[in-house]
Amino acid sequence: MTLANGRTYLAIPGPSVMPDRVLQAMHRAAPNIYTGALVEMVEGMVPDLLAVARTEARVAMYIANGHGVWEAALANTVAPGQKVLVIATGMFAKGWAEMARGLGIDAEVLDFGDRSTFDPAVIEEALRADTTGAIRAVLAVQVDTATSVRSDIPALRKVMDASGHPALLMVDCIACLACDDFHMDAWGVDVMVTGCQKGLMTPPGLGFVFFNEKANEAHDRLDIVSPYWDWAVRSNPEMFYQFFFGTAPTHHLYGLREALTMILHEEGLEAVLARHEKLAQTVWAAMEAWGKGKGRGHIALNVTDPALRSHAVTSVRMQAPNATALRDWVTDKAGVTLGIGLGMAAPGDPAWHGFFRIGHMGHVNAHMVLGVLGTIDAGLKALQIPHGDGALEAATAVAARA
Repeated sequence: MTLANGRTYLAIPGPSVMPDRVLQAMHRAAPNIYTGALVEMVEGMVPDLLAVARTEARVAMYIANGHGVWEAALANTVAPGQKVLVIATGMFAKGWAEMARGLGIDAEVLDFGDRSTFDPAVIEEALRADTTGAIRAVLAVQVDTATSVRSDIPALRKVMDASGHPALLMVDCIACLACDDFHMDAWGVDVMVTGCQKGLMTPPGLGFVFFNEKANEAHDRLDIVSPYWDWAVRSNPEMFYQFFFGTAPTHHLYGLREALTMILHEEGLEAVLARHEKLAQTVWAAMEAWGKGKGRGHIALNVTDPALRSHAVTSVRMQAPNATALRDWVTDKAGVTLGIGLGMAAPGDPAWHGFFRIGHMGHVNAHMVLGVLGTIDAGLKALQIPHGDGALEAATAVAARA
């Protein structure tokens, strides 16, 4: 017997839950792609995208996922044979480094592990050692989706300024834009990349590169930029098709327009961020309670310092193989899908079965998050996995203080 029949719930860290309104906005006949309402709508979305990033810079839109905009950011600023410094706090910065290497770029990785943020002193030392200015960009991920570590981007900018190094600061906000606070201009970020499928609540397929004048000057110094990835025309098109270097992703754009309306013009960005913070705290409260008492140490938040935890995703550690068993149980018996552990152990390593993640990003509210936590609580009991008591009481107490 299963209790999973009914509406299933996807609690993975992206793609996030899509609002019905977004899906309904996409459910329409194909539009005119040359003139009229679609053209006007997309031109009107650009200021809203800039508002979410809190920037007066420019934005280029791509039919791409996060990996695509990783490549776009590099293709517009760094030439083959040049060097970037990658600040790794988990799996995804390393992935960006591999992307750079695939483009012929020398990527030096400073790996700070999978449970904490970077050490500013180590970064400053590396930048000061680069007396010739070989490093063209510093790459960092604000929230690593695998580890749920949230790095202090203003602190990184401060380190770069203190060293006097001229490198660009490039930040991946794919996991966290419109979930965790971000200020592109105020924080001194030169390039920011993100996708539509997480905090922006739109099905996967659109990626964005935001860039300032310093980054554009790096673009202009390159001998060649791949025509498809070139942000020059995309960010300042004379004709509509140039936004996307061809046919526009029409229905994704309708969905994104609805999502931006919900975020900026209805709930408001500050309220959206506050909601994510409170819902994240409900998850942390439950996890901390499960990790206490009998079985202490079997369940633990991957990030111990609350100041370093993302408001978009929470990564959890358990004694293997309990995490995989729990994920399977909540899917089969209750219709909830939790995220797998990424980058915490090799797939063939038995330790891989000791991690899972909860996505609480985008179109989520209290009953959705509390429902996930209640389902996990049932799974822990059903599987007789040792855990502390009072998790749901702790979570609901946080929600009650909203």
